[in-house]
Amino acid sequence: MSVHMAVYDTFADWECGHAAAHLPGGVTTVGRTLDPVTSKGGMRVQPELALAELRPEDSELLILPGADLWFGDELAPFVRTAREFVTAGVPVAAICGATFGLAAGDLLDDRDHTSAVPEYLAASGYKGADRYRDADAVTDGDGLVITAGPTEPVAFAREIFALLGTFTPEVLDAWFRVFRHSDTEAYAVLAAAQDG
Repeated sequence: MSVHMAVYDTFADWECGHAAAHLPGGVTTVGRTLDPVTSKGGMRVQPELALAELRPEDSELLILPGADLWFGDELAPFVRTAREFVTAGVPVAAICGATFGLAAGDLLDDRDHTSAVPEYLAASGYKGADRYRDADAVTDGDGLVITAGPTEPVAFAREIFALLGTFTPEVLDAWFRVFRHSDTEAYAVLAAAQDG
């Protein structure tokens, strides 16, 4: 089993960096095809797996970063895959523009969620506005959908780590305080956990 991260042209490379860097085993990148893609920051990435080969039963989580392309139909195959994951009981984590994709695909209609601002998701025509939460990141009660706004990569990673049980609650709290607030006291807890 592994964590899969979608990659497509213009994907926001910084939005998933904290999660990818601290997950044991990292992430397996998934593209529409195996053709290289170029991130928003100009990094060229060679997907390790084509989307057609990705099966929910082979994954612990699908991560969807933001991208300029979420407003069109080009990334619709990733929304279909996200729906397959959720239906199979495998979680999906979406940040920034990817939350728009989930909203447009009706995956946020009945789940607590967040994004950049409510108006952003409203433009998708979705029916879940009453479930929007003004929070840095949200994991819905069923634990199948994580959402975060574009300025919250650290909170996004925190929710992913909590869902997957990557750290104990004490270490996760310390990790968040170090990377979100540069908390020097929390660093000692994090360093002790890494040494142990």
